[in-house]
Amino acid sequence: MTARLLRGFGLAGVWFVVAVSSGLAIFTSSSRDIVLASHDSVVRPTLDGWVVLHTGPVFPDLRLDSGSPIGIDVELGKTTAESPGELVDRYAFIAGQPEGSVAKARDAVADMAYDAAVRGTLIGLVPVVVWLLVGPARRQELWRGARSRRGIAVGVALVVAGVLVWEPWQPDEPSVDEERTWVSLAEFLDGEVTVPESVSGVEVRSDSTVVESRRLVLSAISTYERSKEFYDEAAVAAGDLPLREPEEGETVVVLVSDRHDNIGMDRVARAIGDRAGATAVFDAGDDTSTGKSWEAFSLDSVSEAFEGYDRYGVAGNHDNGTFVRDYLADRGWEMLDGSVVEGPGGAPLIGADDPRASGLGNWRDETDLGFDEVATRLSDEICAAEERVSTALVHDTDLAQPALERGCVDLVVGGHVHVRIGPDRVEGPEGQVGYSFTTGTTGGAAYAIAIGSKPRRDATVSLITYAEGRPVGIQPVVLQTNGQFVVSSFVPLSYEPAAEAR
Repeated sequence: MTARLLRGFGLAGVWFVVAVSSGLAIFTSSSRDIVLASHDSVVRPTLDGWVVLHTGPVFPDLRLDSGSPIGIDVELGKTTAESPGELVDRYAFIAGQPEGSVAKARDAVADMAYDAAVRGTLIGLVPVVVWLLVGPARRQELWRGARSRRGIAVGVALVVAGVLVWEPWQPDEPSVDEERTWVSLAEFLDGEVTVPESVSGVEVRSDSTVVESRRLVLSAISTYERSKEFYDEAAVAAGDLPLREPEEGETVVVLVSDRHDNIGMDRVARAIGDRAGATAVFDAGDDTSTGKSWEAFSLDSVSEAFEGYDRYGVAGNHDNGTFVRDYLADRGWEMLDGSVVEGPGGAPLIGADDPRASGLGNWRDETDLGFDEVATRLSDEICAAEERVSTALVHDTDLAQPALERGCVDLVVGGHVHVRIGPDRVEGPEGQVGYSFTTGTTGGAAYAIAIGSKPRRDATVSLITYAEGRPVGIQPVVLQTNGQFVVSSFVPLSYEPAAEAR
């Protein structure tokens, strides 16, 4: 019994050693291709405890202590920036609101760790299974063979072959990286600016060839400081806004639209939602400027900001193709497709992508339908619903205007025009009441892209309150370019016909 127990412990020890060593080997040799900080990037885990960012030949490499034994090596590849200045501003802005990018890199490393653990566990079972299958008699035969002259000769041959392949006598040529040294960011900038406390731990790999990049780093530091300070202060101030609080049985939804890559507003919008007691978010589209994969940082940011909320969305006319829709769906958003679903507070909800440039200008299985045709098909779907549709979420409210005019929907919400319109009351042919509401640009976008140290125009977040399955009020909140908030009054929505309302 004791011998069996010892053999069991021995086999478990062998499994553990092989599993851990092979798992670590697989983990440290793994990599993932992701889009990070608007670059095609390769992420690799390390065991040196550093987060290292290889930026390429123009900018210096950066690193930061990860605070754990696990590190990350990130190699930035292609990007769409047309100039070093544009790239620097983009880096600085993303660094000011890094939560989405950090979560994406962390998820990639966690995925590699899980994969390595599973594979290591299975590899560790191989010697144990082989040991058990071979049996004691055959193991003794193999051991006698290994001690014979022939066995020793085979072993020596294998060792020699390994050494010949390894070629340890061949010295490695000195690399460019070996000629560079890591210095603190403050030392790299030579005291020309005061380094913000939040990046004081960043180190720069420096030599004579990258000193000329100092002015670009100085520019990035300036943009970083302005962006972080503006949005940090706004997010804190949002926590004290005089917003209407939901009553018992009410559900509050945050409505955002036309973010156009302004990730700084994401935490402000979340702070507004939390202050108002919101539990869900509607995204009315135009999260990006082009719908390209380099803008994944914007989608990562809004997903991370509203983690824990019920999330519903549609694609806008600038979210070209299917990338935005698919990317958000993979991150837990319910992307509406023209079918009625149960929305916040049990309210029947429908939505559809903008057909003009989203690449989704079809209705179900039909193709090549224009805006007006999709509007008609969507409205037909709304009016044919088994129960009255509470809300239609679209990028442009005109897409569901026919349903509103036919008296089939309580509320149509969207964005697109970058200014707030409504809520406007609309009566159907039989006295049915509905409302149209267009929220302003959440990203403070003047044009198709809103990246910057602060909004380029007033940034709007709207709050929709639901009770008993219907929207009962809207409260818009505006962050001005000077950092001050303007909170509009709560606008109640009444569904009584005009004659009865009087």
